[in-house]
Amino acid sequence: MRNILNIIKISKPLHHLVWILAILILLSSTLALVAPVLSKFIVDEIVAQIQSEGGDIERLIFLIILAFVMNFLSLAITTVSDRVGDHFGGRIRKFLTERFYDKVLKLPQSYFDSEVSGKIVNQLSRGISSTQQFLNTATNFILPTFLQSAFTIAVLAYYNLPIAFFTFILFPIYLLLSYYSTVKWGKEEVKKNQIEDSTRGRIQEVISNIKLVKGFIMEKVEFGTLSKNLDKSNKIYAVQSRTFHIFNFFRGLSLNIILFAINIIVFYNTFNGSLSIGEMVLILQLVNQARLPLFAMSFILTELQMAETGSKEYFEILGLPSKENYTTNFIAAKIKNPTISFRKISFSYEKSNSVLNDVTFRINTNEKVALVGHSGAGKTTIVNLILKFYEPSSGDILLKDKKYKELSHSFIRNNIALVFQENELFSSTVRENITYGSISATEKDIIKALKLANAYEFVKKLPNGIESQVGERGVKLSGGQKQRIQISRAILKNSPILILDEATSSLDAKSEKEVQDALANLMKDKLVIIIAHRFSTIQNVDKIIVIDNGTVVDSGTPYDLAKNPGLYQDLLQYQIAGNKKLLEKFEIY
Repeated sequence: MRNILNIIKISKPLHHLVWILAILILLSSTLALVAPVLSKFIVDEIVAQIQSEGGDIERLIFLIILAFVMNFLSLAITTVSDRVGDHFGGRIRKFLTERFYDKVLKLPQSYFDSEVSGKIVNQLSRGISSTQQFLNTATNFILPTFLQSAFTIAVLAYYNLPIAFFTFILFPIYLLLSYYSTVKWGKEEVKKNQIEDSTRGRIQEVISNIKLVKGFIMEKVEFGTLSKNLDKSNKIYAVQSRTFHIFNFFRGLSLNIILFAINIIVFYNTFNGSLSIGEMVLILQLVNQARLPLFAMSFILTELQMAETGSKEYFEILGLPSKENYTTNFIAAKIKNPTISFRKISFSYEKSNSVLNDVTFRINTNEKVALVGHSGAGKTTIVNLILKFYEPSSGDILLKDKKYKELSHSFIRNNIALVFQENELFSSTVRENITYGSISATEKDIIKALKLANAYEFVKKLPNGIESQVGERGVKLSGGQKQRIQISRAILKNSPILILDEATSSLDAKSEKEVQDALANLMKDKLVIIIAHRFSTIQNVDKIIVIDNGTVVDSGTPYDLAKNPGLYQDLLQYQIAGNKKLLEKFEIY
């Protein structure tokens, strides 16, 4: 029941709506229970008239009109209740989604390194659905059910204690069977949810990497994996279904046996004259209405269990510690003449060996620095630490002589512009991608950024210009075009620090030339950090820092490092040798 208590706690801002709904539903339920009582008096008047002509026509008309008024009021209140319920449903969906999304945005990068995005979205969807369903159940069924049950048994006890007793014992029998049924269902539901999360996550990955799937002819394998997971899920569901229907049979059997006993008592007492015809009608109606609370209780227990299991991951994510707070105010003005210093920085990812060991270096104002080394040497980790995606295990990072520990994530990232190796674009318009992070930019600013990035000419030729949709991850654009859109975005942000992560590694020679020209405009008067494997792209930097096995093994100008024996010279020779072989093959000297 821990998650149920969490649901009640988390929905506290909406409790006033819950109480309004509960009161409306209680009124509606009470009015609905008045009808059987009035029918008893109506029948008694009719029987009295038939037997002795002692019926009162005015009283009969009054009772019929009163019954109509009660039904009308019940309908009116139910209509209002349904409207309030719809409003509550919209509010709770918005509230739960915002809480989850807010938490996700505050989680550290390390969380996303180990989770599949499709799985996170599925947990969000299931958590909201089950939580909303439980809250609706609480207002629509729990309070009315208890009221109807108590009212029904009290009225039955007034007319006949044995009938009231038999009706009462239906509830614990029904509840006990329903409880065991839902507990067994819930245990299997946890297994089914795990399979569903994995399957949904895989579907999203396949769709995101559809070219890879098709290129390696893996459609049949992926379809087979999906089919196997669905078979596993169906087998679990079959177990749930079998258990449910077995318990449901015994619920129905207990109901039929007790109703049979009640019918014998009612008809026998009416036959002997102990009960009037009106009382018989009233009791039969009340006993029949007692089925609704019984079924409601079974439904409530099922919904409780579904909410308990369905919201499990939702609340686990909400319970994770927040490492970042994007709502914190920070100084939006860009810092002038930034410097970045690493002082004896060590770092390791969760459940992995050390990635950086005692790394120390300094990057001065407007200095262009390249990070060079083998794949996996630690270059990207250094960039992630500069962006404060991770916290170092030991040592200090300083931005213009201020320790990172004293600076917010937002302040640091506001002073850094990024151009990624992969094309990090949204499936929206060119305008929205360029102004991402600079939403107040004017049309003039956008066009200027596009021109500086050598992107304006091709953007003008798109079907709708800067309002053209680029498709998921910019699929409608070429590699060079996507990179120039990224560069436009970085130019528009105009931060004093620029990070280029393999910005030209996947481009052809012509596209690389166009992107390099755009980067030249972007890098002016900035502190620039470049990760690059093509050494031809970093020959004009001020300094190269050579990383190997998580440590700084060398640093200096491209000229000095090329002349001195070391890792940089070795890597440079490999590239020169490769280019030389290519030239010799085509007899180009």
